[in-house]
Amino acid sequence: MKKNTASVVWDIAQPIADELGLILWDVKFVKEGARWYLRITIDKEDGVSIDDCVNMHHAIDGPLDEADPIEQAYNLQVQSPGIERELCRDFHFECYLGEKIQVRLIKAFEGKREYKGILIDYDNDSVTIAIDEETEMNILKKEASWIKADDFGGIGSIDE
Repeated sequence: MKKNTASVVWDIAQPIADELGLILWDVKFVKEGARWYLRITIDKEDGVSIDDCVNMHHAIDGPLDEADPIEQAYNLQVQSPGIERELCRDFHFECYLGEKIQVRLIKAFEGKREYKGILIDYDNDSVTIAIDEETEMNILKKEASWIKADDFGGIGSIDE
């Protein structure tokens, strides 16, 4: 089975990130307008600096050119996940078990598209959040536009 571009780049980027003391958070290959972007998202325990992004960019440039996994022209971007980082891989959900997250649904449920709660469980297909002390909600990942960390801890309301 042929791997998709992001998986191939992940395999190239993972040992480089490890060598630089970084966590490879995500790899996405996306088309926006007429341009293609290869976005490599890195993290580290005490936060990502611009130097970390530059170092990763320089370190992966040669291996990407050598492997040549992408046929079309693209822009390479190395970035931090930032606050309210998107959660999409299993290890992201593992890191955020017991933490506040926010979910935007593709279609409204009970008149709302956005929910906040504590991540209490996850699997390949869904996440379960505690909305309050009495209410849990199971959300299918395929029904969510995005799932992100709620790094503001409830300051302001997602519903406003």
